[in-house]
Amino acid sequence: MESALIKRLDSLVERSEDISDKLSAPEVAADAQRYRELSKAYADLSETVKLYREFQRLEKDLAEAGELAEGEDAEMAQLAREEVEVLEERVESLDRTLRLRLLPRDPNDERNVILEIRAGTGGDEAGLFAADLYRMYSRYGERRGWKIELLNASETGIGGVKEAVVALTGDRVYSRLKFESGVHRVQRVPSTETQGRIHTSAVTVAVLPEAEEVDVSIEEKDLRIDRFCSSGPGGQSVNTTYSAIRITHLPTGLVVSCQDEKSQIKNKARALKILRSRLLKLEQEKLDSERSSTRRSMVGSGDRSEKIRTYNFPQSRVTDHRISLTIHRLQDILDGDLDQVVGPLSDSFEAQRLEEEYSQVLAGD
Repeated sequence: MESALIKRLDSLVERSEDISDKLSAPEVAADAQRYRELSKAYADLSETVKLYREFQRLEKDLAEAGELAEGEDAEMAQLAREEVEVLEERVESLDRTLRLRLLPRDPNDERNVILEIRAGTGGDEAGLFAADLYRMYSRYGERRGWKIELLNASETGIGGVKEAVVALTGDRVYSRLKFESGVHRVQRVPSTETQGRIHTSAVTVAVLPEAEEVDVSIEEKDLRIDRFCSSGPGGQSVNTTYSAIRITHLPTGLVVSCQDEKSQIKNKARALKILRSRLLKLEQEKLDSERSSTRRSMVGSGDRSEKIRTYNFPQSRVTDHRISLTIHRLQDILDGDLDQVVGPLSDSFEAQRLEEEYSQVLAGD
């Protein structure tokens, strides 16, 4: 490992020890907010420090094994050479992990998510597959212990979904789903197809980091709020009272509608929640456009014109086109076993991110 990186890691150790000392100070213990801030900072550093100390120990063991491997005792030298191979692999793995930890974190990784699923080309079949994706993400969230809240939905008459907007709340939700934005294509024989022909349809998915009120300031004068009767199933009270809300953000032209709740107040709160997340996404895309587009070329910008994945039912195949990943376990994935796709995506992204930004880390030193 280069000296510049070692210096940076040494400084993290010093910072961790300094925070540890401050946490034991009586004046800090008496200040609840300060204590929480320092505790969080210490927790963020502790894992990296632990890995670095393990790295240092392994490097020392590797050096000692290397000396024994050059010794005159043939049997001991052979054992030492075998140990060197094992230690080199562990050192290399830890080296990569530590380099990644030195890179700037995505500030949105800890956020919850507003997930928007919309039927695209393909008519009724696209709506049916949009419903399949809604179930897939819901089941994936359940596996991970996330809270799942349907904020708004527009259904078709045959069990499909024109649009579904879902809030997912839990541990590092955005970090797991941020690569799901884009066009999801399905290839299968619709139930209405009498000739057995395979149809191709598409569904768009947008993953928005949930915005807090402090992240996005929305002026009341910038909003046009329309109230109307809800449509679709829901009973007399839903369909005959002006409980549905449509909010238009005049500066951007963004429009959000919510009608699932019987309460106008609840529908307005949900619509504002979605609007804030869309505005945050717009602002982040604006910032991204001013930076290098190299990384975005791999994972996609979330633009809905990008085809990212194909679900082929006749072959029970799921293919992610960004990393040329093909898995023949389609039903398992639709049942929520999405980690077998999300994991390789995240690994590929981080590998490219390391390659692109490693030089910047060194330059910073």
